[in-house]
Amino acid sequence: MNKRLQRIASTILALALAGSTSTAFAAEKRDESKWHSGKWCPAPGLKQTPIWPGAIPDAFPIAGPEELNKEGDCVGKVSTPTMTVYPARGKNTGAAVVIFPGGGYWILAMQLEGTDVCDWLTARGVTCILLKYRVPGSCLYPRSGCYPGNKAALDDAQRTIRLVRSRAAELKIDPHKIGVLGFSAGGHLVAATSTLYDRKLYKPVDAADKLSCRPDFAIALYPGHLTEHTKGRFELNPYVPVTKNTPPTFLVQAENDDVDDVRNSLVYFAALKKAGVPTEMHLYADGKHAFGLKSKLPISVWPDLAEKWMKSIKML
Repeated sequence: MNKRLQRIASTILALALAGSTSTAFAAEKRDESKWHSGKWCPAPGLKQTPIWPGAIPDAFPIAGPEELNKEGDCVGKVSTPTMTVYPARGKNTGAAVVIFPGGGYWILAMQLEGTDVCDWLTARGVTCILLKYRVPGSCLYPRSGCYPGNKAALDDAQRTIRLVRSRAAELKIDPHKIGVLGFSAGGHLVAATSTLYDRKLYKPVDAADKLSCRPDFAIALYPGHLTEHTKGRFELNPYVPVTKNTPPTFLVQAENDDVDDVRNSLVYFAALKKAGVPTEMHLYADGKHAFGLKSKLPISVWPDLAEKWMKSIKML
């Protein structure tokens, strides 16, 4: 694993540990010297658009403005969620994928688990929508984490899927070929959008909110939070209610993941299979966490496998 991947994985691991340890440890502050005020922006020629036209539902207080790490590839303290459209290049397949970067629901790895993925998919004729969803930027915030403790990220995800569907003609996509793809905490958000699409979490703000927010397919890589709120590590989070209507799902994880236990994927896969949901899972002995598209290990073939899978379910 190269130094950049090690740095991101270490940051996520530290946040995960802080969220699950004693009060004394939770009071420990992060190294502020590695962060500075600044907004994440896409490459020139691309525009990020706020997803909420007015008041943002389930808003929570964030101490300070949006911030970036030294390298500019991770963002924290996001209070205004945005989406950035990356148009398909070459032959347009009509498919679209909403991308959820990971980061423990505290930060967002916007390059490794965002723009890099958009570059891969758009080259294959897929329109990408990169969601910068709300995160507090610190594990000290008491409501950080996943649904139901924190509704903000799921609000943002549902709203974005509806917006993309409402703009299908403008974006030149098929409204019935809209998928989601996420890493780590973003992988949990994939599962949440796949199973909680019928729950109205916020009051409708415009015509887009009359549309379904159910994804047509889902891809989750090294997902986390799927064994939370349970008595045993082999039980699925009850706030991920899998049914026969959960969209077709593709899962990838390393067995030696040192941040999110591989059992997150295993319990979700078992529930999907039990419900009769078309599902494909790939587990690899090595890869650890936050490998994105950069790994040189055997797990690096996952993008090719995902592309073949999307073709097999008639999304490409």
